[in-house]
Amino acid sequence: MSDMLMLATWTQALSATAASDPFLPAASALFACAVVHAFCAPIFARAALRLEAQRADFRSTALHLLGEVEAVFGLWSLGLFLLAVCWPGKGWAFAVAYLESGDYAATFAGREFTGPFKFLEPLFVFIVMVMASARPIVQAARRVLNAVAGWFGGSPAARWVVVLTLAPLAGSLITEPAAMTIAAYLLAAQFYCLKPSSSLQYATLALLFVNVSIGGALTHFAAPPVVMVATRWGWGTAEVFQQFGWAALAAISLSNAIYFFWFRRELLALHSTVLPADVEGEPTVPLWVTAVHIALIAWTVVMLSGHHTLLMVGGLLLFLAFGVATPRWQSPLRLRAPLMVGFFLAGLVVLGGLQGWWIGPVILQLGDTSLLWASLVLTAFNDNAAITYLAAQVPALAEPSAAALRYAVLAGALAGGGLTVIANAPNPAGQAILGEYFAGGVSAGRLFLWAMLPTAVAIACFLFIR
Repeated sequence: MSDMLMLATWTQALSATAASDPFLPAASALFACAVVHAFCAPIFARAALRLEAQRADFRSTALHLLGEVEAVFGLWSLGLFLLAVCWPGKGWAFAVAYLESGDYAATFAGREFTGPFKFLEPLFVFIVMVMASARPIVQAARRVLNAVAGWFGGSPAARWVVVLTLAPLAGSLITEPAAMTIAAYLLAAQFYCLKPSSSLQYATLALLFVNVSIGGALTHFAAPPVVMVATRWGWGTAEVFQQFGWAALAAISLSNAIYFFWFRRELLALHSTVLPADVEGEPTVPLWVTAVHIALIAWTVVMLSGHHTLLMVGGLLLFLAFGVATPRWQSPLRLRAPLMVGFFLAGLVVLGGLQGWWIGPVILQLGDTSLLWASLVLTAFNDNAAITYLAAQVPALAEPSAAALRYAVLAGALAGGGLTVIANAPNPAGQAILGEYFAGGVSAGRLFLWAMLPTAVAIACFLFIR
């Protein structure tokens, strides 16, 4: 009976909010359409390829655009902007004010926005992806990981294990977007180029997404969902590692071991055509050049923590200038993937910023176990950083007595970060880099199925290793 009463209370609260501002349910409907579109993007991509085989025209171009997963939320954000412009009582000024601030509550109340830049995370991911894809960083990471793999024979199987283990854990220091970028480029050059089976391709991508999501939980500044709550809940690196660190280490190791055993015959049968880093035809990057790149990434991380947007952009400009001054040790900038991922996340911020009216009441009505599962499910359809951000806005969760609820929210958000491309901010970066190896694009359904096992392992570790 109490459950029925709780459901009735929740329904009444949602109905009252929807009645007071009908624009919110309309925006949520657009968000639902964007989620469905993201899952259906590979269908549009395959249709575009079939049409192009016959004749390239407007239809094939439009289908290509609809098949770009990274463009989905940006396109639907444009739809939201047009809806706000045409909505009675909203109009152009309202739509522009919300789009520029990302704060619907302030815009709806007619207040001037004074909070931190709402698009800081998309900007940060774009900058870190650009920096992490530079030759000095990729070459240094490749040398380190290949050296570790060399201790185990240096085979493709050994490299597969090392990249999927150490790169996600390194995300706790260099941030998850940087770890995803480096791991994806290394897997592309040392694993996916060997043309593994479709099942192994999806299992590897699922492991990468889940491992990166939980691998950043060893510190308080590297994983976006942790960053969203660390300051408000008074967590430093010691508190985050104590609660999630050992569980994350165990989950990554166990998931990798399970999938390695599952695909052991295929992995051991792969023959590498990748040459050692020192004979790849690239000039060896001097240590001081690599050090400057690492320092600029560190600068970007520190500026993110302090919400210093202009200084973060200044670091990017210095990075570009340094690249021009050291062309011998640089490769052409890879901007397409970072730009598309930044566009994706900016769209997610615009659409996700209007979902708190129904997510907030869900959080308040649940116990710790139910909240963990709710956080997990919601994460699959709304970036995990958005889930924890909304949780951080609930004053009751900051109380000392709510420790179990805080843990449940973050554990669910971290564990569910690999279920879909939109579940964790760095995931679109991985898909943008590795998507070309999947015929017809990455299937959201197959990714979800292969991610279920490592997600279950992560949940079990979070529940039993604390």
